[in-house]
Amino acid sequence: MITIDKITRPLVMGIINLNGDSFYEGSRCLTDREFCDKYEMMLRDGADIIDLGACSTRPGSTPVSEEEEWERLKPALKRVLLNYPESEISIDTFRASVVLRAFDFVGDFIINDISSGEDDPEMLNTAARLQLPYIAMHKRGTPETMQSLCEYDDVTTEVRGYFERFINRADEYGIKDVIIDPGFGFAKNIEQNYKLLNELGELKINRLDGKGHYPILAGLSRKSMIYKLLDKGPSDVLHATSALNLTALLNGASILRVHDVKEAAEIIKIYNKLRDPA
Repeated sequence: MITIDKITRPLVMGIINLNGDSFYEGSRCLTDREFCDKYEMMLRDGADIIDLGACSTRPGSTPVSEEEEWERLKPALKRVLLNYPESEISIDTFRASVVLRAFDFVGDFIINDISSGEDDPEMLNTAARLQLPYIAMHKRGTPETMQSLCEYDDVTTEVRGYFERFINRADEYGIKDVIIDPGFGFAKNIEQNYKLLNELGELKINRLDGKGHYPILAGLSRKSMIYKLLDKGPSDVLHATSALNLTALLNGASILRVHDVKEAAEIIKIYNKLRDPA
């Protein structure tokens, strides 16, 4: 399992949505065949982690019930267990009960929680008890309300403060493997998203154990901060996504969460050459 001590190079996290409500149609896998084809392609293209989400949390969405989330997730986990047991997965959920059911089903994985434990009071205790790596994302409100909650004096300073408080809280629970996700597009307007990206390095928070800083995950892929700025749709901004992914790496990101694994892996190759041109 990937822990923060093992993140010694930039990683690619591929996105698979197991529902029909995700904002980008190309990420949706609603049948077993679609799932297998997408999963195998991502592995071939260089995915280090594949992120499985069964409950849409895009701005404006209404979350499905816990039972529906699990019924969408379970067949995919069964397929991973049978066909791809050596692959690394994360599960995009804010529900501790889903984490427990998934852990009983497949064992270790990375928790990817958009709410940093705020939407389920049992989440942090569950993550600590199972000793699972934890991705904490910054947002405000719910998917239905978050885009009305974009007032900040300084978005970067406030997001950093949020994570400093979260890390101390997580440590009290016993969670050591924390990955920071600034939550691009979640309770942030276009200008705030670009300010946060430009100042991403300011979110490098020193680990409590003194071993460097907590890894930063950048989830920029095809988001509205790109396609609205360019007056396009999500399907038409792969090139711009790649530009922002390279910017994120240059500014300190350790993980790129993307719909397009091959292109992200190529961007990382270019980034590595920029860092070591010899």
